[in-house]
Amino acid sequence: MSRLDSFIRRLEAQRACLNAAARLIAGLPGNVLEFGLGNGRTYDHLRETLTGRDIYVFERKVAAHPDCIPPDDRLFLGDFLDSLPRAIAQLGQNTALANLDVGSGDEAASQRLARAMLPSVLQLLKSGGILISDQPVEDPALEALALPAGIKPGRYFLQRRR
Repeated sequence: MSRLDSFIRRLEAQRACLNAAARLIAGLPGNVLEFGLGNGRTYDHLRETLTGRDIYVFERKVAAHPDCIPPDDRLFLGDFLDSLPRAIAQLGQNTALANLDVGSGDEAASQRLARAMLPSVLQLLKSGGILISDQPVEDPALEALALPAGIKPGRYFLQRRR
C-alpha cells in the first residue's frame, strides 16, 4: 500500500472514530479535549460535529491553518505532560471526549508519551466519557469499544471510561 493510501485510510478511520464518539456522548454533558492540533483539521471537524461543546486543545507549538486555531482561553500551549496538571486544576473531571492524536512517526516514543499521559487524561475524563487514541493505551478504568465498521483493529483505539 502506498503511503498516500495509508494516510487516506488513517484519516478515514480517524473521522469514523470521531463521528462514532460524537454519537456516543450525545447525551453526556462535558467538554472535549484535542491532544495534538497539527494543522487543525480534526479540531475543525470537532467544532462542526460537536457544536455547543467547549473544545480545549493541547499543542506544543501552534502551526495550524489560521481558521483552525482555538481561542487563547481554550488552548493549553506547551508540552502535554506540563499542560495536563493545569488542565486538571482548571477543568476538573468534566470531559466527555478526549482525542489523543499524539503519534509522531516514532512508534516507541509515541506509545511512551500516550502511556505517560493516560493517568492525567483519566483525571479529566468523566465516567461514561470516550477516549479515542492513535496509540494503544490500557487501564482498568477503560472499557474497549468496538471500532466503526471497516476500521482495521490497531489503527485506532476507542474506549469508554467506566
